[in-house]
Amino acid sequence: MSSKQHVLIAGGGIGGLTAALALLQKGFDVTVFEQAQALREIGAGVQLSPNGVRVLYALGLKAEADRLGVDAQGKEVRVWNSGKTWPLFNLGAESIERYGVPYLMMHRADLHKILLESVLKLKPDACEINSRAVSFEQDGSGVTLQLEDGRSVAGDVLIGADGLHSNIRKGLFGPDKPEFTGGCCWRGIIDMKRLPAHLRRPVGVNWIGPEGHVILYPVRSGSLLNFVGHVEREGWASESWTEEGSHEELRRDYAGWHEDIQTIVGQIDTPYKWALFLREPLQKWSQGRVSLLGDACHATLPYLAQGANMAIEDGLVLARALSEFDDVEAGLQRYEQARVERTTRIVNKSAENLGRFHNHALLDPATADGYVDKEWAPEKIRERYEWIMSYDAVTTSL
Repeated sequence: MSSKQHVLIAGGGIGGLTAALALLQKGFDVTVFEQAQALREIGAGVQLSPNGVRVLYALGLKAEADRLGVDAQGKEVRVWNSGKTWPLFNLGAESIERYGVPYLMMHRADLHKILLESVLKLKPDACEINSRAVSFEQDGSGVTLQLEDGRSVAGDVLIGADGLHSNIRKGLFGPDKPEFTGGCCWRGIIDMKRLPAHLRRPVGVNWIGPEGHVILYPVRSGSLLNFVGHVEREGWASESWTEEGSHEELRRDYAGWHEDIQTIVGQIDTPYKWALFLREPLQKWSQGRVSLLGDACHATLPYLAQGANMAIEDGLVLARALSEFDDVEAGLQRYEQARVERTTRIVNKSAENLGRFHNHALLDPATADGYVDKEWAPEKIRERYEWIMSYDAVTTSL
């Protein structure tokens, strides 16, 4: 495809900016339209497994990713009340030896910043804020994006990277029908200096329980601890990531959990909560000159830690497909075909992990050990994760 093609991207999150950077590096003209009043990410962490890190390195972001990320030395599984610990997998040097790149844990805002700065170095006016995409029209020669403020923008390609409530997806395929999982999630950031030494290690920890779990990992060069918790209960159905909860409610949700969890929960300055919904992944993403990316087409529950990685992979594969095929529609079809099976499998396997992380066998110490020994046996860990982390978006066939 001609490098002078103009690609419009609705959404300036991690996926949209990865796509923008990859496309700009391949000579395309790109404009990103972000509805927020400022280009920034929320205060939360993101786990970048080797399949995601591989893309960032290929885009020239190795130095900044290594500086701001934490090179995770491993991941562990711990039981909610006893604190008994099992290895999930070793990382650090073993990740580099096995996959060629590390497993990095980062603050989402840090990742967003390095992507944005790299985009703006290539095109200083590439991103427009206060620009919410609401609809589009297309024909054989181009596509026109309609913005909420009344503006119309013409381009050759439109990518909907506008998240869970994507207007671009609605324009292509109508509204989605999310199903409430019955789960309330919590997130928070803790200054590592407030925590005892044994909670300041460069590892990720999955605490599992009968009706809830907690994910912990260090971010921002190890100076902060990222907390994400999930409990099964009704009474909360907002998907907003910026809704504040109370410390009292958070403590109630984790009453009876291990003293380490009590220590961490007590050090969260502002706990935020949101409800988790399950969506069926789309099997078709594209029509004509318009396609989707990331949560807009394959929103996933966070139980494989792959949401951001899938959007990052999407962005690079999209740029490769549009650059390798002269016809816009053919390029978008090849991008879709290269990604649908993998992202669908991620969504389905993530949903399966909900029942694995929350299981009533964990109520009784007499059954908890056997349950963890079975579900986190080395062969099952390899089956669950090897196909994810060995994938290479840089070289996968299109």
